Amino acid sequence: MGQNDLMGTAEDFADQFLRVTKQYLPHVARLCLISTFLEDGIRMWFQWSEQRDYIDTTWSCGYLLASSFVFLNLLGQLTGCVLVLSRNFVQYACFGLFGIIALQTIAYSILWDLKFLMRNLALGGGLLLLLAESRSEGKSMFAGVPTMRESSPKQYMQLGGRVLLVLMFMTLLHFDASFFSIIQNIVGTALMILVAIGFKTKLAALTLVVWLFAINVYFNAFWTIPVYKPMHDFLKYDFFQTMSVIGGLLLVVALGPGGVSMDEKKKEW
Repeated sequence: MGQNDLMGTAEDFADQFLRVTKQYLPHVARLCLISTFLEDGIRMWFQWSEQRDYIDTTWSCGYLLASSFVFLNLLGQLTGCVLVLSRNFVQYACFGLFGIIALQTIAYSILWDLKFLMRNLALGGGLLLLLAESRSEGKSMFAGVPTMRESSPKQYMQLGGRVLLVLMFMTLLHFDASFFSIIQNIVGTALMILVAIGFKTKLAALTLVVWLFAINVYFNAFWTIPVYKPMHDFLKYDFFQTMSVIGGLLLVVALGPGGVSMDEKKKEW
């Protein structure tokens, strides 16, 4: 009974948090979600020559093609971020950012690095949730018109987004025998599964947000490393990628799990 009471109190807190923040949560979620694209787009500007030389050296494609790649990254990411934050042409912005993820996966050989590939897939999951949110807003313009309970594409986008988001958490698991690591892995994996199957989704996603944010600030504190050291850039990249996944989880909290979830099925029982 005590355990049920504790779970009930936690769910009440999550509901109360959602009521208080419902005006701001989607905006914060979108800002967090696109933060990695924003940071990377700005990085392309300030590290233009380094990025160009890296692509030229890796692919032997020549100065012009390498410069075009950096320009496309810069323009595509910053334009996509502006459109998402201003809520204009959000679907086109998402497709553009999907394209940037695919382009970077190939150009930087991320396909052969499992950790970075999983993080890129998690980013794609966040964009899927953003796409589902933009479809919701589009449907709301036709209030009063008879429709099906919820469009199947949106439901499956939300399911796909949730499943892809949890890949990010898997890259943070620590496979060592310390007590803290074992507890962290067990609790984290349990929360991950709850978000993926859509059970107690808002509470699990909110807990993951707090957990991920704490891990992110502790392990990826790039501001404590001098700018000229390579570790600064590495930690900065990790920090903003994790913030994007936090943004995706906040969208799960704001939107709910969607039709393909245990929470939704419970309402039918």
